[in-house]
Amino acid sequence: MTAKASIVGSGPNGLAAAIVLAQAGLEVEVIEAESTPGGAVRTLDLTLPGFRHDFGSAVYPLAAGSPLFSSLPLEDHGLAWIHSPSPLAHPLDDGTAVLLERDLSEMQALLGEDGPAWVRLMRPLVEHWNEISWDVLGRIPSIPRHPWLMAHFAKSALPSAAFIVHRFQRPRTRALFAGLAAHSFLSLDELLSGAFAMLMAVTAHAVGWPIPRGGAQSLTDALCAYLTSLGGTVKTSSRVSSLAQLSRSDLIACDLTPKQLLAIAGEKFSANYKRRLSAHRYGPGVFKVDYALASPIPWTASACSRAATVHLGGSFEEIAASEKLVRNGHHPDRPFVLLVQPSLFDPTRAPTGKHTAWAYCHVPNGSNQDMQGRLEDQIERFAPGFRQRVLARRVLNPADLEAMDANLVGGDIQGGALELRHFLFRPTWRHYSTSERNIYICSASTPPGGGVHGMCGYHAAHAILGRLKRRTS
Repeated sequence: MTAKASIVGSGPNGLAAAIVLAQAGLEVEVIEAESTPGGAVRTLDLTLPGFRHDFGSAVYPLAAGSPLFSSLPLEDHGLAWIHSPSPLAHPLDDGTAVLLERDLSEMQALLGEDGPAWVRLMRPLVEHWNEISWDVLGRIPSIPRHPWLMAHFAKSALPSAAFIVHRFQRPRTRALFAGLAAHSFLSLDELLSGAFAMLMAVTAHAVGWPIPRGGAQSLTDALCAYLTSLGGTVKTSSRVSSLAQLSRSDLIACDLTPKQLLAIAGEKFSANYKRRLSAHRYGPGVFKVDYALASPIPWTASACSRAATVHLGGSFEEIAASEKLVRNGHHPDRPFVLLVQPSLFDPTRAPTGKHTAWAYCHVPNGSNQDMQGRLEDQIERFAPGFRQRVLARRVLNPADLEAMDANLVGGDIQGGALELRHFLFRPTWRHYSTSERNIYICSASTPPGGGVHGMCGYHAAHAILGRLKRRTS
């Protein structure tokens, strides 16, 4: 194929779309507004010299388990995964922590009487992740490649997290499951909240929750380097204010949410399509703090030092109450906090003997509430003396995040609300296509949705290639 394709936005989905199109022989250029490619997958100097902080995402189970990314020679372009001994720790108020271990046999022993139920739920999907990942991260709608496995996943995962935890007897197991489900940004009594918990747990057992050596930027840089090896180019510091700037392109794919797409291309779309894009709903946002630390976080439960990711929120009931408040537009006094401590396992992130960490909690979309005190109270709850270890901090509220990455509308890191209707019709029933035949959308606002896996871009690129083949046949 000899068509010229322009990709607006260099997030993982934009780069994924560019790679697939370049593999097919198209001339591809990625155009990025910021000075550094990657969108939310960037590593920046946010606090003190020598401390490297991941701006957005930091831990990558879906990238490691992505059917696309795992098929690319990213290691040849500098990507190296680091696995902490345990993927996840969830401390409790009794001074202990429940761990999510990668090995299912270890997990069964760890969970005691809940171990057999956990393994029955997870094992079929863990053992067949390489096959089922194409369906779990597939287009919607599509005929499953592995219908029986998908039927098991649907039966097990589609109910709410609140329903699924009735399988477990121990509060520790329920608390662990709640933290996994909270990644959905849904209330834990909503449909699909259980699916996110299942997806997080299955990937932990199947591929782990790794971090890239050197930070999130290493993943972006490897994708850019591989694209360059295919003949593609990445142009930074080049904000696209109108698609008229790309008039020489035969087709355009936008790694943008509907808000940005309307801003630069609204005049090209039909009135009906513009109305549908305008109705796209964004989900809750995040309030994030990056830390430069004098020493490691002083966890009461020492087992927390085995994991790059730590969930702070206590019991299932407490986490469920916190997430329900956010979904209803309120700010919880004791928010669920997701914390990452990469420098424990990757010494490139901080000066010798020093450390980095970041933490965020969920807030209503566009919130301007200062949550720093409540967030740090949750850390202190499980790591007394934490504040005394802080050398510097950088607070990023939803408006700050959106200013640094326009796709993070109101602090939403998922590209849109994840309730059932928006899950099935993201951002409209057209999914990747628009009302203008040469313009496509390839962001997390399309199926399969949020997460660093590149599959939104992969499917958008194949939709483009399918249409190009039909035109030339």
